[in-house]
Amino acid sequence: MTSPFRHASARPALTRRGFLGLLGAAGAATALASCGLGGLIGQTAELLTSRAPLPKPFRVPLPIPPVKRPVRSDGTTDYYEIVQRPAEVEILPGLKTPIFGYDGIFPGPTLVTRSGRRTVVRHRNELPVPVVVHLHGGHTPADSDGFATDLVLPTSGWRPPRHMAHGGGAMLGDVSEGEREYVYPMNQRAATLWYHDHRMDFTGPQVYRGLAGMHLVRDDEEEALPLPDGDRDIPLMICDRAFEEDGAFRYPALDRKLYDTPGVLPDYMEGVLGDVILVNGAPWPVLEVEGARYRFRILNASNARRYRLALRPGPSEGAAFVQIGGDGGLLEAPREHDHLDIAPAERFDVVVDFSAYKPGTEVTMVNLLGEDSTTRVMRFRVGRRVRDHSRVPAKLSTIERLDPAKAVRTREWWFRRGRTGSHKGWTINDKTFDPRRMDARPKLGDIEIWRFVTDLHHPVHVHLDPFQVINRGGHAPGPFDAGWKDTVDVRPAEHVEVVVRFTDYRGPYMLHCHNLEHEDMAMMTNFETV
Repeated sequence: MTSPFRHASARPALTRRGFLGLLGAAGAATALASCGLGGLIGQTAELLTSRAPLPKPFRVPLPIPPVKRPVRSDGTTDYYEIVQRPAEVEILPGLKTPIFGYDGIFPGPTLVTRSGRRTVVRHRNELPVPVVVHLHGGHTPADSDGFATDLVLPTSGWRPPRHMAHGGGAMLGDVSEGEREYVYPMNQRAATLWYHDHRMDFTGPQVYRGLAGMHLVRDDEEEALPLPDGDRDIPLMICDRAFEEDGAFRYPALDRKLYDTPGVLPDYMEGVLGDVILVNGAPWPVLEVEGARYRFRILNASNARRYRLALRPGPSEGAAFVQIGGDGGLLEAPREHDHLDIAPAERFDVVVDFSAYKPGTEVTMVNLLGEDSTTRVMRFRVGRRVRDHSRVPAKLSTIERLDPAKAVRTREWWFRRGRTGSHKGWTINDKTFDPRRMDARPKLGDIEIWRFVTDLHHPVHVHLDPFQVINRGGHAPGPFDAGWKDTVDVRPAEHVEVVVRFTDYRGPYMLHCHNLEHEDMAMMTNFETV
């Protein structure tokens, strides 16, 4: 089989001018407009508007998802049980929204686990459709990573139609009946992870209906730092949704039952944007804060929307956000930002110092890439100043630097539009997803350079191990590329190079775009660690 991978020098750097030249000026303008770049700034997606009346912002208190408790523990392991089930919750005032929920809530419960301590999570599927659970950012054995065809079938005894079995009538993957245990050794540093559905062809609508939750890993190094903690360490899961007139989530699925026909209406194949911004499941909420430092673990759990987050008003002195961590845990040293650019699935661990504001000040987190209702995210009401023993030290951690000069090979991955059978879709290296095909076999312990090249915006996610960004467009990494990452936003007609080393676990893993509509329309591929 001819390898699709080449050394980076085998292709010239792809510039925006080069990309437009490939398409032709008129064709490029049409293509960019059709992919959501003509009207919505910084988005490769299309807006879906709500039919229900939208509530006034900043009237609902910020919910904090409950922390899940283990059902039992022994000397090495904590055991959890989560039931995935339908439920109805109030998101818009006075209306009930049917959801798919981990333990029947949205977001799901937060898991807080310990680095080096084994965690076992048993998921029971009482939903009407199959599910797969992926611990995003987890350093996880292949059989617990949430490969897209490793289905957990409903307890009702659901079976797929023959044409949806992906194996000529026999389901591919490691299929479980009703329940599955996911085993996480937790051999990784403290970090902000999240768990979500990863069912082949249906990830987008099933996450949209509520299958997402936070998973925080703690360790001794992090806890030794004088960072804000307790009630001032708050997860913020940000996502956008649209609503039907009766309060149901509005999503342009071809099959609203999510049973056998994957995909969305053609106008939304670029990605789905909603006009309501939810934080921890509440529309434009408000949080009462004291005049002290707060730690916010920000996750973009949207299907396709990018955010540029800022504070209005900003502090009179200093930066709005002090970043202390990213996808893969603590940075070496804090970084100051006046705004945060955050693509789907990325996490930013930041400290905001509300003592910089006078008591009574209302501080709004805004989205500079939004329009109309999506320009606002949430609000903070600053109370009295209090004694605050927290601080952000100049040194946070020590990060091993992977040396690109020691890379044994460079693999090139092209993310672009293509054909998925008889329909338009999304491809990697001009191939659509096939769960039986492995497109790379990296050797455990080897350092490799992976080069991601795009036509449009694609947030690229790699399973198993984090990576380090070494250049963006042939230049230095960007301001939001620091530290260990597992998802990197690659902008239109850009290439990004990362250095990665896979460790510990052999088996099949996934590489894909985390625009969930792109993922569902075949922009995934597999690699096998050997």
